[in-house]
Amino acid sequence: MTKKLIILLLAIAPIAAFAQNAKLAHINTSELFNQMPEIPGIETQLNTKQEEISKNGQALVDELNKKYEEFQKLAPTSSEAVKADQQKQLDQIQERYQMFVQNSQREMDELRQKLLAPVQQKIATAIKAVGDEKGYTYIFDLAAGNPVYFNATNAEDATPLVKTKLGIK
Repeated sequence: MTKKLIILLLAIAPIAAFAQNAKLAHINTSELFNQMPEIPGIETQLNTKQEEISKNGQALVDELNKKYEEFQKLAPTSSEAVKADQQKQLDQIQERYQMFVQNSQREMDELRQKLLAPVQQKIATAIKAVGDEKGYTYIFDLAAGNPVYFNATNAEDATPLVKTKLGIK
């Protein structure tokens, strides 16, 4: 019994020592991200691309509507072969539109990731630098979800330090 107790104490001792030496901080990357000077320019680029995609999508919708109206006008007097050809054309335009929507979404996601990646990297680098400078063991990101337990009085808010590192006021 005493051997088990000694082994247990020896196993717990390093954990307790580590916990006493742990220096904790918290940060809100969402707040940092929204205050980065690059964000308005990125939003402008994304909005411009979205407008371009919307115009192209509207052109496909207009083409589909025009073909559908033609189909409706010709349907009563057309042969089955002509109707089948018209329906095939409508289906092709609709398929092109669906592919356009999928490709546009993928294109927007890729552009967003491409434009935001340098900002995310810049923030991560600044957080790491502050962590190294201040000797933090952990920096928790409050924007990533609430920790199970968080008591702000026991941890330093590193957000102002990272803002300074990034040149944000």
